[in-house]
Amino acid sequence: MSNFVFTNARMIDPENGTDSVGWLRIQDGNIAELGDGTAKTMGAEIVDCKGKCLAPGIVDIGVKVCEPGERHKESYRSAGLAAAAGGVTTIVTRPDTIPAVDTPETLEFATRRAQADAPVNVLPMAALTKGRKGREMTEIGFLLDAGAVAFTDCDHVVTNTKVFSRALTYAKSCGALVIAHPQEPGLSAGAAATSGKFAALRGLPAVSPMAERMGLDRDIALLEMTGAAYHADQITTARALPALERAKRNGLDITAGTSIHHLTLNELDVADYRTFFKVKPPLRSEDDRQAVIDAVRTGLIDTISSMHTPQDEESKRLPFEEAASGAVALETLLPAALRLYHAGQLDLPTLFRAMALNPARRLGLDSGRLAKGAPADLVLFDPDVPFVLDRFSLKSKSQNTPFDGQRMQGKVIATFVAGQEVFRRS
Repeated sequence: MSNFVFTNARMIDPENGTDSVGWLRIQDGNIAELGDGTAKTMGAEIVDCKGKCLAPGIVDIGVKVCEPGERHKESYRSAGLAAAAGGVTTIVTRPDTIPAVDTPETLEFATRRAQADAPVNVLPMAALTKGRKGREMTEIGFLLDAGAVAFTDCDHVVTNTKVFSRALTYAKSCGALVIAHPQEPGLSAGAAATSGKFAALRGLPAVSPMAERMGLDRDIALLEMTGAAYHADQITTARALPALERAKRNGLDITAGTSIHHLTLNELDVADYRTFFKVKPPLRSEDDRQAVIDAVRTGLIDTISSMHTPQDEESKRLPFEEAASGAVALETLLPAALRLYHAGQLDLPTLFRAMALNPARRLGLDSGRLAKGAPADLVLFDPDVPFVLDRFSLKSKSQNTPFDGQRMQGKVIATFVAGQEVFRRS
């Protein structure tokens, strides 16, 4: 369908902060018109939303697709199908593959695979340093020309401040965005939990929340020196928030994100060493979780992402300290976020501001909005339908989700990319 109208839709508009009933017309892949009251059909095909929610498609920064190197964990095809089923219309992929995406040739391979196999938009990030080893920066200019939308070494912190400052300076000259993982690597080395009574009782190697604050403080100092555009991939502790607020108040080009797992789970969910709850950074205290939710509500934290990290059974069926970190979340991002809506902590426009509008703006995209002329990347969902999650029903090749067996509320009905339906729940 290239020309159709959604009617009787509960329109979630993160740009204007509204949640109201209306209509929206799509033509040739873009939003042609929208409004309240009686729809202007103009001979278009009618899609009756029956009062369900229509929102901009989610823009998910930090998705790991394991091509090249570990295709058995996740491919562009499986990740794209999972994204479509979760209402994610744009995935921004991490370069932590084998080998790392650190040359134009590797980037072009990933781009071709994504275009051939994924039903959603795929935007690649490239490594900031060669091999993500923190010793020598990549050819940022060439990688930009090849299509990289940002540069990151993912969870490998660049410890050499001279290398990092040079990379930031060069990125600034090219107009490139640098995404970093705020963490003091010495303190966090080998940690499997957040320090406190729970970690001590479980006998788990732990890291202080101050490690995140210290890592962010260092990065902010380098931003003051270089003036680069910077995004912190995950802010998960209350200790880091004052530094972030000061940096924004001082006019630095800094934004920050957090993961859906740190918004909806806490350290106690690890319970008796349940490795599906082992993520990086580790799950935090309930006080930290509430502080991060408040920061999303006020806009101090800009984005919410899935931090989708597929791991196979062999990587997770190990003692907690030895098990791999990470969880899949493309399909669970929206229903998990709706937990915050149903708890009365975040409204739907605020959630989609963090999941769609702000990520798109940070990357310079025109999506993430319900506005005339914007791409028709949309998700139609019912926020109220209850279900029990079965991890084996997920479309990802890996099923390492902490939400397995949990009662959740909210399902995607259909997903559209450039006006084309890429998913419909049967």
